[in-house]
Amino acid sequence: VNGLLNRRHLSSLPDAGSSVEEMEFNWDEYLEDTGATAAPHGSFKHVDTSLQNGFAPGMKLEVAVKSDQNTYWVATIITTCGQLLLLRYDGYGEDRKADFWCDIMTADLHPIGWCEQNKKILKVPEGIKDKIPDQEEFLQRVLKGACSAPANLLEGLHRGKNPLDLIAPGSRLELQNVRDTLEAWIVNVVENVGGRLKLRFEGLEDSDKFDQWLFYLDPFLHQVGWAAQHGYSLQPPLAIRSLKSETDWQEILKKVKEEEEESSVPTDLFKDKPVIGVHSFSEGMKLEAVDPMAPFVISPATVLKVYNEKYFMIEIDDLRPERTTSQSYICHVNSAGLFPVQWSLKNGLHLSPPPGYPGQDFDWADYLKQCGAEAAPQSCFPLLTSDHGFKENMKLEAVNPVDPEEVCIATVTKLKDSYLWLQLEGSKKPIPDCIVSVESMNIFPVGWCETNGYQLRPPRKAIVNKQKKIAVVQPEKQILSSRTVHDGLKNQELNSSDSVVINGKYCCPKIYFNHRCFSGPYLNKGRIAELPQSVGPGNCVLVLKEVLTLLINAAYKPSRVLRELQLDEEAAWHGHGETLKAKYKGKSYRATVEVVRTADRVADFCRKTCIKLECCPNLFGPQMVLDKCSENCSVLTKTKYTHYYGKRKNKRIGRPPGGHSNLEVAMKKPNKRRKRRKHFFVHKKKRSSTSVDNTPAGSPQGSGGEEEDDQDESELSHSLAQDRDKRKRKLRTFSFSDDENKPPSPKDIKMEIPEKLQLDSNPLEWSVADVVRFLKSTDCAPLARIFLDQEIDGQALLLLTLPTVQECMDLKLGPAIKLCHHIERVKLAFYQQYAN
Repeated sequence: VNGLLNRRHLSSLPDAGSSVEEMEFNWDEYLEDTGATAAPHGSFKHVDTSLQNGFAPGMKLEVAVKSDQNTYWVATIITTCGQLLLLRYDGYGEDRKADFWCDIMTADLHPIGWCEQNKKILKVPEGIKDKIPDQEEFLQRVLKGACSAPANLLEGLHRGKNPLDLIAPGSRLELQNVRDTLEAWIVNVVENVGGRLKLRFEGLEDSDKFDQWLFYLDPFLHQVGWAAQHGYSLQPPLAIRSLKSETDWQEILKKVKEEEEESSVPTDLFKDKPVIGVHSFSEGMKLEAVDPMAPFVISPATVLKVYNEKYFMIEIDDLRPERTTSQSYICHVNSAGLFPVQWSLKNGLHLSPPPGYPGQDFDWADYLKQCGAEAAPQSCFPLLTSDHGFKENMKLEAVNPVDPEEVCIATVTKLKDSYLWLQLEGSKKPIPDCIVSVESMNIFPVGWCETNGYQLRPPRKAIVNKQKKIAVVQPEKQILSSRTVHDGLKNQELNSSDSVVINGKYCCPKIYFNHRCFSGPYLNKGRIAELPQSVGPGNCVLVLKEVLTLLINAAYKPSRVLRELQLDEEAAWHGHGETLKAKYKGKSYRATVEVVRTADRVADFCRKTCIKLECCPNLFGPQMVLDKCSENCSVLTKTKYTHYYGKRKNKRIGRPPGGHSNLEVAMKKPNKRRKRRKHFFVHKKKRSSTSVDNTPAGSPQGSGGEEEDDQDESELSHSLAQDRDKRKRKLRTFSFSDDENKPPSPKDIKMEIPEKLQLDSNPLEWSVADVVRFLKSTDCAPLARIFLDQEIDGQALLLLTLPTVQECMDLKLGPAIKLCHHIERVKLAFYQQYAN
């Protein structure tokens, strides 16, 4: 449940003698108050890798055919999302309409070859039977060189599990000793937080003194058996070796080997680990380095020892004669914090002289001459890049190198090539800015701790919200506030429908912005084109909230889009209430918007939100539109409108908070000259003028309301009234009151009674195509696509009623009545012609 919560109560861990009250930290509010932005999720490659479920687009598997569960057919994975797979039966080509989601845990899925081994039938589905005349030849062609989905993830104990979750408490791994020599020892997993592992040396079960935190992809962490395969010895580190006798250590090793099978981790889990290349360092070479245990300064260092073509030891230089210990550690060619001589000088950075160095001004030429050493050539170091997405003042979450238990809020204060300088906020003890690589596995995107149920250290001082003048976009009826929703979720058990939220971890796929698609009357096409290509993957609530925020900011009038998106009490999503904000002409607007919490609802949520905003249903969603949109939306314009791309609202303008009925204003002053405006917008129903106090401290907000919308809507009312008069003169027109839950009165409906319908066939036997053909012969033709998408055949058609049409097709009362009129004609004809 932690991964679903919008806020997280964090108790501050104060220093001795201090008294800090429990405080609530919220990333969204913090970013707004500090004026900062979050580092892009795509910049954290190790996090992206940890979200992979072992399945990849392009893999093939054998899937039970929906219409005949006794037969199977080959399908290809289109995309993955946690334990969900989006599949397409082979033979449909590029046709996305037949794509379907399935749950690995419950669906009848098998690796390629399973049917043959188990005497099951492979049979072409009915929908593509005509396209595949020779089944055997087709299968040979599509399966040649194909990659099958992993059998161990489709069957047995590992079925449906994220591979990362297989590293559970009690699992054993081998860890190389990075301080001494090339030895390794067994470690036990104590905790797994999103791939960040708390490790304890085997044999120290009752002591956490030597525990370490490492990300599972760390180059020095391996599956059990790695040391034997590569010729390294299994020895406990020197720091703990004296705690037990040699006999005890050997007994521990023997016990590990006996229990190896039950505590081992699948080797596939490490297939994405960085490959260690060959280095070209020699002993005695000098360089500049950052000590990974204290990454605050850059210091001169020496290659102390070369073990083999992959590993060498670095020592931070210390010229003091009385020193008793050395700062040395094992490296490889891709180890972070290694730079050529003069790198600091060239980048305008301070190089900390070695302790004991005479004078303050360090000079590399003199130092090399003094030591009789040579500088490591540039060819020894990998090329650095600045193409990583990080920028100054961006926020992220980072491990405190002094206390790895802590994950703190971090701010990028400086960037040089592939390195960041991070200021950590909220650590128990203040520390200098940390120097980390952009590929470090100790940095994480905003929201990572919350998603994985781990405590993020809040700032030392809570940011006090400044009093702002906020116009609240208020729903018609009283709804639960975001705070109430949060409190309710804390103690709420997940329903079975929430099972796709995999332990609160990331599960939402990438949401693509398909810039070429029809943007509708609310969204600015130019601003849409400036949006990123995609957002996510990530936690469903966080990703969808970011998507909606981007859309609001890409609107002609953000406040109006926010009002369209706000939560209605009747909403059927049963999702998560989120407070979204919009700024327009110097004022702030706020409304509660409901987003879905689980991946299986994301596609439908995006599609219905698109329809609500009257844009193409593919404008944003988990599918990328590569070339031509399947909706053929390029032919639409802002003034060309169909029921399919929105809800027709032939009614008077609603009453925004603090304002008067715009229609009334227009009728009282019909002769007032108004600036001609394009009426791009369709308006929401009447709203209460009562304001809501949403400030954290409960202080009253300004009564700014939506004056801008009032003025704009007033200016539109005259032309809209003229349009309504024209429509009333037509034979078949509807005019509805603001209360959309009440049926229109006979005065409001003027309809020409059509001729009696004569059916050529029994509607009980109609296929989906027959239903679509019938609708296209009526004035509800734009709705035919919905019937096709939802596979409504004749039997389903006869069961449709007005409430069902409104709920299932998300239609407002006008279009719904118009559609139901034709459905009733079919029902009447059916009873008269075929019921007997």
